Amino acid sequence: MREISALEFRAKCSAIFDEVVQTGQAVTITKRGKPVAQLVPPVPRQNGYPQDALFGTVKIHGDIVEPTLETDIWEANERLSR
Repeated sequence: MREISALEFRAKCSAIFDEVVQTGQAVTITKRGKPVAQLVPPVPRQNGYPQDALFGTVKIHGDIVEPTLETDIWEANERLSR
């Protein structure tokens, strides 16, 4: 891992960004010889939405439109019929 001073980072910021992307190596930024930050390459992300990974994993059992309980035992129906 490469270490550079904050002053050098400020002067060569854009070039250091490009270097990190190309090499995949993190760069530690120091101030007065002590590490204060790290510039790391981005985590690869697949295109699309995260929930796309779930596509095809759901199985439907039975009717998904009809109520699971008989409508005559619903409290709401009892109140309406009064």
